[in-house]
Amino acid sequence: MNFQKKDYIPLLYAILSALFFGSCAPVTKYFVSDIGPLMLAALFYLGSGLGMCCIITGRRIIRRGASPADSPVSRSDIPYLAGMSFFGGILAPVTLMYSMEITPAATGSLLLNFESVATGLMAAFLFREAVGKRIWAAMAFITLSCLILSYDPKGIFGFSIGAFGVLLACFFWAFDNNISRRVSGKDPFMCIMIKGLSAGVCTGVIGLLAGEIAPPLLEIPLFLLIGFFSYGGLASVFFLLALRSIGTARTGLFLALSPFFGVLFSSFLFREPFHEVFFLAFLVMVIGVYLLVSESHSHQHYHPPLVHNHRHSHTDLHHDHVHDPYAPPVSSSDEHSHLHAHKEITHDHPHKPDLHHHHDHKT
Repeated sequence: MNFQKKDYIPLLYAILSALFFGSCAPVTKYFVSDIGPLMLAALFYLGSGLGMCCIITGRRIIRRGASPADSPVSRSDIPYLAGMSFFGGILAPVTLMYSMEITPAATGSLLLNFESVATGLMAAFLFREAVGKRIWAAMAFITLSCLILSYDPKGIFGFSIGAFGVLLACFFWAFDNNISRRVSGKDPFMCIMIKGLSAGVCTGVIGLLAGEIAPPLLEIPLFLLIGFFSYGGLASVFFLLALRSIGTARTGLFLALSPFFGVLFSSFLFREPFHEVFFLAFLVMVIGVYLLVSESHSHQHYHPPLVHNHRHSHTDLHHDHVHDPYAPPVSSSDEHSHLHAHKEITHDHPHKPDLHHHHDHKT
């Protein structure tokens, strides 16, 4: 593998996303008292939205009017942000909570691993993202590792309407993951702020209508803090940052590593011993991750003319445009964002399904 620094960064973002998502369940179990699941999800999303709002405000104060490195959210992004909030922030958690009430825990734990598979399938067949044999193999190994890790032979396994509901929630989250790609080039903090606040308010209202009650006032800041870091907060920011560089299917596969981080957090917080199958599952997962990160994809491909706005540098093969006098200055990382045009070009180089490589592939 011939990795450069820029190749490692999106992989690091994807791993950090999985790390923060994996921490959510054990950290919540450690700190949180009894609270309704919908109200808990609402507070998590509100925490993510309020936390992003604080970051955006602090960033503006520090920059003192300087141009942001990331492109701001525009009116054309609203349908995608609304879809992210509706499918990933409202439909998925509400469907999951009600489905789990009539689904054995062992069944639900196994079926939730389907989210990464659904994300990859949807990316490949519905959104036409390039997924080759190596990525399919990586998907198989990583999914198998999750199944091994979550399988409980003593648990009660059953398949019912509730189980279909869990699968449906996975499809909702998979759709959320895929449409998130359409805004991954925009300011991730602003995107997650909008999603978190809208999903938090709507899910909270549904929870109240369902008879759930708000937790004690002194506990609310803790829930908001957990949401800021894990459930929809920084985890989702890192997810969007990875999406813009490696695509939905690959980022979704990294997200499937979150159960392993959850086991590590549980071991640290509760002194729980590792399950006897943990190391077997870990070995299978390592094989899948190796296949994922060692992928090399290169062929001659065509770029049609394109005009868009996103964060970019001028050290790659796609941003050789000329700036007018009003173009914002580059940051310390040699990046900036502004509306710019790409001329049509046909060339051959290694690439991933990032913002500039969503072309069709011959089968």
